[in-house]
Amino acid sequence: MYDVLIVGAGLFGCTMADLLKKSGRKVLVIDKRSHIGGNCYTEEINGITVHKYGAHIVHTSDSRVWKYLNTFTEFNRFTHAPVAVYHGKPYNLPFNMNTFSRLYGVTTPSQAEECIQADIVPCAEPKNLEEKALSLVGRRIYEKLIKEYTEKQWGVDCRELPPEIITRLPLRMTYDNDYFNDEYEGIPKYGYTEIFQKMLYGCHVMLETPFTEELANQAKLIVYSGSIDEYFGYCYGALDYRSLRFETVEFLEKNVQGAAVVNYTDADLGFTRTIEHKHFDRHCEAETSILTYEYPASYDAFKDIPYYPINNERNNAIYAKYKALAESCKNVFFGGRLGSYRYLDMDDTIMDAFELFERIEAEWMKKEE
Repeated sequence: MYDVLIVGAGLFGCTMADLLKKSGRKVLVIDKRSHIGGNCYTEEINGITVHKYGAHIVHTSDSRVWKYLNTFTEFNRFTHAPVAVYHGKPYNLPFNMNTFSRLYGVTTPSQAEECIQADIVPCAEPKNLEEKALSLVGRRIYEKLIKEYTEKQWGVDCRELPPEIITRLPLRMTYDNDYFNDEYEGIPKYGYTEIFQKMLYGCHVMLETPFTEELANQAKLIVYSGSIDEYFGYCYGALDYRSLRFETVEFLEKNVQGAAVVNYTDADLGFTRTIEHKHFDRHCEAETSILTYEYPASYDAFKDIPYYPINNERNNAIYAKYKALAESCKNVFFGGRLGSYRYLDMDDTIMDAFELFERIEAEWMKKEE
């Protein structure tokens, strides 16, 4: 009945659906959830666009990705400038001269560099995240802005985490609070859900629908963006993730925290960050404000939403086995964050969809010849 069955209506699945639909393919999209958009889903509450599963900000230096997204919507001029709070004191992120001025009482880059170098604990071959961080940014930044936040996020001591979790910790010697260095950055003016609705226009969409063999038999080809271990029945065991829990509260104030995102880096609070959604849109005129509190959580493959893959030695070895199985599957393609067991930024997700689409189309052309 269909040329392609796409499992998962998140960013990857919707992008694939749009590309395949435009190439003339008949597409069926299914998702377990009751809405499209996956973790990027937004909805309007009392005049405020709420990011239901945490903050999602488009940032990229790839003009192809930016132009593609702009065919579906307009973007605002949002600049991500989060604040970190440690025991009631705010610090700017990413680590920049505003941060160093507050930490060390300095005013110039040379003074900041001198303080950081004095704080650094050299380590030629770091064996864990703590040793790696101390060798990159020093003890004061690590203890106030990294250690407790990271331990909340991952649920273990930093000395038990592999050093590969942080490849680098940029130190900016400028008074620039823009978190990203990309050429393009913004938030859709009308929320993300509108983008997904347009991407899926012309496709058959079935929500609250699990993947079954019966549905698989209705398509010539499958694009699977769900959990790769689930597809194979967890035959090598379940891959580990960290999950999240969200609590959303409406306040009878116009402005509660003064920033879209505030990270809480001390262990005294159970949540890692709060999101005040109206600050994603500088033109929002709502009389109230909505905050979401984000709590890290353990993950159960049979009841929780997977968010962050735990790419340690054990899980990477398990994933390698699933990947080998996936490559042996005929007419089934895996992709997206869960299908490839990788943490992906939004632009990386779209680029992966572009590449898979080109691969599928090339193979389809060969068959049709």
